[in-house]
Amino acid sequence: MEPIIVYATAWCGWCRRLTSALRDVGIAFHEVDIDDDPAAAELVASVNNGNRIVPTVVFADGTTTVNPSVAEVRDLLREQTLR
Repeated sequence: MEPIIVYATAWCGWCRRLTSALRDVGIAFHEVDIDDDPAAAELVASVNNGNRIVPTVVFADGTTTVNPSVAEVRDLLREQTLR
């Protein structure tokens, strides 16, 4: 299983930029399009004060971040492995 889930949409430039950068640096992830998955859209809204903000990244430990850079994702993954 991938260490992170990226909740995104097909039309989101920020989402494409993040997923492309994650692939470039070799960070494994699972992408979920919230336009195709109502439960995913609800999850994104629940962690963003009712807003459907993408990309929203969920880590294996349940923590989330919104619109992160690839460096932020890498740093958060490192922190989690050190715990």
